[in-house]
Amino acid sequence: MNLTILGCYAATPRTFTNPTSQVLEIKNRLFLIDCGEGTQVQLRKNKIRFSRINHIFISHLHGDHFFGLVGLVSTFMLLNRTTDLHIYGPKGIKEIINLQLKLSNSWPNYGLFFHELESKESEVVFEDDKVIVKTIPLKHRVYTNGFLFQEKAGARKLDLNAVQNYEIDKCYYQNIKNGKDITLDDGRIIENHKLTFDPILPMSYAFCSDTAYDESIIPIINEVNVLYHESTFLDTEETLAGKTMHSTAKEAAMIALKANVKQLILGHYSTRYDSIELFREQAETIFPNVLLADDGKSYEF
Repeated sequence: MNLTILGCYAATPRTFTNPTSQVLEIKNRLFLIDCGEGTQVQLRKNKIRFSRINHIFISHLHGDHFFGLVGLVSTFMLLNRTTDLHIYGPKGIKEIINLQLKLSNSWPNYGLFFHELESKESEVVFEDDKVIVKTIPLKHRVYTNGFLFQEKAGARKLDLNAVQNYEIDKCYYQNIKNGKDITLDDGRIIENHKLTFDPILPMSYAFCSDTAYDESIIPIINEVNVLYHESTFLDTEETLAGKTMHSTAKEAAMIALKANVKQLILGHYSTRYDSIELFREQAETIFPNVLLADDGKSYEF
C-alpha cells in the first residue's frame, strides 16, 4: 500500500504548498482522493500517470478539496482518454462539473460517471475482487465524507509439505487455497488449516478530512493500519477549531488512540503556523506513531 501526498494544506494555495489531494495505491488499484487546485501539476511532479486514475473520491464541496476536478476532467479529454472515469462525491457535484463542461463546451469523449452521496450512514461506494471502499460520515460545515479503503483477504497459502504428505492431487490445490477441506480416497476429511497457512493480513487506510472532533467514527476506522486525520489547528486555536468545525492535532491523536490505529498521519494544516513540526509535537503527547503529511511525500506501508 502506497500513499502519495499531492497537497495537504488548508484554505488557499501558495507558491510552495497545495490544498488537499492525495493518491492511494492499494492492490494495484490507484485512487485519487480529493482534487484541490494544482492537482494536475502535482500529479505530473510526482510522475503519476493520468491514465491510471479511473476513480476519484471527493470528500466535500469546499473549493480546496475539488476546485481542480473540472480541469483534470478536461485534461483527460485533451489527452484523448477513452477509459471510463468514476467520480464519487456529495450530491451536487454532477451539476457543478456538468455546468462547467457545458459552458466551456468541453464535453469529454469518454464515459464520465458520477456517484452522488447523501447518506449520513457509512455505506459501500466501490467494490471489486480486491478492494472495498466505504464512506466515513464526518462532522463539518457542509455534508462531508471520509473514505475507508480496505484490502480483501487473499487466498490462503498452500503448505506444500502437508499437501504432499497426504498425497493430495494438484487438481485440488485451488480449492484448498480457497479455504475448503479435502476428503481423501479413504474417507478421511483433512481440515483446511492443516493444509494451509494464513494469508497476509489485509491492509486498510482511512482518510478523514475535514471534520470536527467526532468519536462516532471510531467504530468505522477501528484498528486501521493508517489513519489520515485533519489537524488544521494547534491547541492554542482550539476555540477556532470548534467554530469552523475542524480538528486540532491533539484531537486527531485522540481519535487515533481511541480507534487503536497503527499509524496516524496529520494534514490539512492552517498556514498561520511557522512550522508543521509543532503539530507532531502536540499529537505525540497523546499518540506515539505520528507522521506529518507534506506535499510530495510518499509512504510505503
